[in-house]
Amino acid sequence: MGSSWNEHSPEEVDVEGNRPTATVGWLLSFPKPPSLWQELLGSVRETFLAQGNKSSVAKKQPTSKRALLFFRGLFPIIGWGCEYDRGKFRSDLLAGLTLASLSIPQSIGYANLAKLDPQFGLYTSIVPALIYAVMGSSREIAIGPVAVVSLLLSSMVQKLVDPSVDPGAYRKTVFTVTFFAGVFQTAFGLFRLGFLVDFLSHAAIVGFMGGAAIVIGLQQLKGLFGISHFTNKTDVVSVLKAVFNSFHLPWNPNNFLIGCSFLILILAARFLGRRKKKLFWISAIAPLLSVILSTMMVALTRADKHGVNTVKHVKGGIMPSSVHELQFTGPYVGEAVKIGLVSGIIALTEAIAVGRSFASIKGYQLDGNREMLAMGCMNLVGSLSSCYVATGSFSRTAVNFSAGCQTTVSNIVMAIAVFISLELLTKLLYYTPTAILASIILSSLPGLIDIKEAYTIWKVDKLDFLTCMGAFFGVLFGSVEIGLLVAIIISFGKIFLNSIRPSIEMLGRIPGTETFCSIKQYPVGKKTEGLLIIRIDSALLCFINANFTRERIIRCLRDGQDESKENAEQKISGVVIDLSNVLNIDTSGIQALEELHRKLISQGLELAMANPRWQVIHKLKLANFVEKIGSEWIFLTVAEAVNACLGSNKAGLTF
Repeated sequence: MGSSWNEHSPEEVDVEGNRPTATVGWLLSFPKPPSLWQELLGSVRETFLAQGNKSSVAKKQPTSKRALLFFRGLFPIIGWGCEYDRGKFRSDLLAGLTLASLSIPQSIGYANLAKLDPQFGLYTSIVPALIYAVMGSSREIAIGPVAVVSLLLSSMVQKLVDPSVDPGAYRKTVFTVTFFAGVFQTAFGLFRLGFLVDFLSHAAIVGFMGGAAIVIGLQQLKGLFGISHFTNKTDVVSVLKAVFNSFHLPWNPNNFLIGCSFLILILAARFLGRRKKKLFWISAIAPLLSVILSTMMVALTRADKHGVNTVKHVKGGIMPSSVHELQFTGPYVGEAVKIGLVSGIIALTEAIAVGRSFASIKGYQLDGNREMLAMGCMNLVGSLSSCYVATGSFSRTAVNFSAGCQTTVSNIVMAIAVFISLELLTKLLYYTPTAILASIILSSLPGLIDIKEAYTIWKVDKLDFLTCMGAFFGVLFGSVEIGLLVAIIISFGKIFLNSIRPSIEMLGRIPGTETFCSIKQYPVGKKTEGLLIIRIDSALLCFINANFTRERIIRCLRDGQDESKENAEQKISGVVIDLSNVLNIDTSGIQALEELHRKLISQGLELAMANPRWQVIHKLKLANFVEKIGSEWIFLTVAEAVNACLGSNKAGLTF
C-alpha cells in the first residue's frame, strides 16, 4: 500500500513530474479547524464588533476601545452620528414627513387587514421605527406594518381565536406571536443563522408575494363594496364565493363609488410620479390626501347615516404597555411559537431583500445578520408596547429613497409625525370611510406581482419556476401557510435531488497548461493515459450520497477499463480524486472512501487524492484514513498528483 513512495522520504523523491517537497508539510501539518462552539462565539463577536473580522487586532486594544467597537456594532447610529450635519437633517426631515403622509393611511389599512383596531397599525409605525433607527444599518428602509405579514397573521391567528368573537384574546395572541417573532429574529442575528431565511428562495418569494397580493386584493372587496358579512378564509374560491353571495343581499353603492373614485386618483398620482421623478411627492401624499378629502365628504354629508361604512372610533394617545397581555401558558403557546417563526422569517426576508436592493443603488453593503438583530430587537420591544410584527416596506422605502433620505433619522421623523397624529388627529378619523382604506391597500398591491421576474425565472431554471408556481397557487387556492409549505417542500426536494446524486466529473488536462477541467464542459481537455481523474461536485460527502458517489466512481473505472482493453498502453493503473469541491465529510463518507480504497487495492490499483479541504483532511486524519492510504498519496493539486503518478510509472514503480 503505497510502497513505491515509502522507499523515499517526501523530500528525496525527484522523479519526472516530481512532487513539490513543501506541500507534504502544508497538507498534513495544519492548525486544528475551529470547533462548533468557537464558530458560534466568532459569529456573535462578528455581529457585535464593527471590526469582527479583525478580532485578533481588537484583542490587543484597550478595554475602552473594545467597548466602543461593541456599542458601534450594536448601535450603528454612534458611527455615522458623529458626521451628521444640518444638510443631512434637512433631507431626512423632508423624507420623514413625506414618509409619514404615506405611513398613516397605510398603517390604518394594514391594521384592518390584520383584524386589529386602527391604532395598533399606527403604534407599529412608531416604536419599531425608533428602535430600528438606532440599531439598523440600512439608510433607506422604512419600518412599519406591511400587507403580506398582516395577511399572514390574520389568516393563521384567527384559526386559534376568532377576532369577531373574542377580540381581546385575538389581540393578546398577536402580541405573543410578535414576541416570539422577535426572539427568533434576534437569535438568527446573534448566531448568524441568516441561511435559514434563504430556505425561502427568490423564486418562492416571487410566487408567494404574487399569490398573497391577489388574495389581499380580493379581501379588500369587503371594504370596497361595504360587505358586512364576509368569510374568514383566505383562498380565492372562498373569497369569490363570499363576494358573489353578498350580491343577493342589500348593499350600498356609495361605498363602491367612493373607493373606486379615490383608487383612480391614487393610481393616477402614482403614474404621474413615475413619469416625472420630481413629482414623486404627489404619489406619496395621494393616500393621505384621499383620506382627508373622503373624511371631509362623509362628515359634511353625513353619509355614514346613509350606508357608508366608516372607521369610527380610533383610540389616540401614547402606546399602552402590552407586557401583561403576553401569554406564555395556555393551549395556544405552541401555535404562537410556530406562527412567530413563520412570520419572523417572512418579515426578515422582505426587509433584507428591500434593504439590499436600495443599498446596492447607493453603493454600500448591508450586513444581513446585523439587520436580523435590529429587526428582532424592534419586534421584541414592539410586542411589549402594543405593536404587531413590523418589517421593511418596499413601497414606503421607495418613497423614502425618492424623497432624498440620508440616514435612518427619516424613520425617527416619521415616527414622531405618526405619534403627533395619534395625539391630535384620531378623532377626525371617525368619518374615514373603510372603502378608502381598501383602495389604499389595493393601490399598493401591483408592486407585489412581478410577472417579468416570474418569466425570467421560467427562462433560467424550470425547477425554480415550479417552486414559484407552487407558492403562488398554494397561497391562492389553499392558504398562506400552505403556499409557504409547498414552496419549501419543492425547494428542499431540489436540494435533496442535487445532494443525493452529486455530479461525478471526468477531468482532462487543458493542452499546454496544468489545469484540469471537466471533459464534458471543455471537450478540448485531454484524458491522461493510464489514469482515471475524477472530481466530486458536492459540498458535503455524507450518508445521503456516500454510497452513490462510491458506486459512480467504480462505474467510471469499469467503463474506463472496458475502453482500454484493446490498448495495453492505456490500461488504467490508478485513480486520482479531486476533493476541492468537498467542504466537509462525515463518517459515512469516510467509510465509502475506505471501501473504494480496498476495492482498488484488490485490483492492483492505487488511490490518490488532491486538494482535500480543511475539515476533510482533519477528519481523514482522525479516522486514520491518511495512514491507511499513505500520506504520499495526498496532493495539493490535481496536476501534482497526476505528474507524480506518471513519474512513478516512468520510474518503473507500480501502483
